[in-house]
Amino acid sequence: MPWGVAFLPDGSALVALRNSGQVRRVTAAGDVSDAGSVPGAEHRGEGGLLGLAVPPADETGGRITVYAYFTGSQDNRIVAMSYENGRLGRPTPILTGIPSAGFHNGGRMIVGPDGKLWVGTGDAGNSSASQDRTRLGGKILRLNLDGSAPADNPFPGSPVWSLGHRNVQGIAFDSRGRLWATEFGQDQWDELNLIERGANYGWPQVEGRGSGGGEFEEPFAVWSTDEASPSGLAIVDNVAYLAGLRGERLWQVPLDGDGDDAVARFDGDYGRLRTVLQTPGGRLWLTTSNQDGRGNPAADDDRILEVTIG
Repeated sequence: MPWGVAFLPDGSALVALRNSGQVRRVTAAGDVSDAGSVPGAEHRGEGGLLGLAVPPADETGGRITVYAYFTGSQDNRIVAMSYENGRLGRPTPILTGIPSAGFHNGGRMIVGPDGKLWVGTGDAGNSSASQDRTRLGGKILRLNLDGSAPADNPFPGSPVWSLGHRNVQGIAFDSRGRLWATEFGQDQWDELNLIERGANYGWPQVEGRGSGGGEFEEPFAVWSTDEASPSGLAIVDNVAYLAGLRGERLWQVPLDGDGDDAVARFDGDYGRLRTVLQTPGGRLWLTTSNQDGRGNPAADDDRILEVTIG
């Protein structure tokens, strides 16, 4: 169950295995080795070892630091670990108390162009928490690398950047420095959202377009839930690529359009797609999630796939 993926300075990648809590190093040639594990990660339903992020070394004093988001016995939390000689060091918690459950755990993390850690969380089945700015569930968070809240966040002393989310598993920046996020809908509409500072995206009051009455942000693009269930997100040359779980396809969405000109790629070819990100070589990596109890795994699942953008 490959979930989070983060590239290292040498062009190889660390891959989080959700169910086991282990981390593998995967080279550009596809060679795999053990990089250690994250103590305390517990697989429960959709929870386990989820997102990984690696800041540029010049942001961490020349050291390689790996951030991991995982489900523990009491909560979802983020830890920082050193990475030396091909092995992960001991974890140091930097943010705890993110709500956890058997579903809607969020878990995606990236380091933004501002050098901050950006995190998508889920509502953990408590939809009212998404509208509560004092709670960490159903939010997009922005953190300093030590876990503290940046002084220029919209709500003083809080890591919350935006609220009203149901379950965010994909976040990425475009070439203009704008943040985008995928959103799992409940029964009707999955979304791709342009994320604005301090904005409210409406869950649980609204889902999809045209029902917010101006109070909530409108999604840029929507899909029925059987077409998408979007997890990972990558943006290359201002084109968004969304990995679809239930939809079993990769959605390609030009961000200079109106959101209605999306094209489906690999429709049903590889099953449930979880993570998508650009490689240092300019291609895309996709991970599958066919062994998550909802897919139909082939003999060689789950896999990391490399595809050419075009």
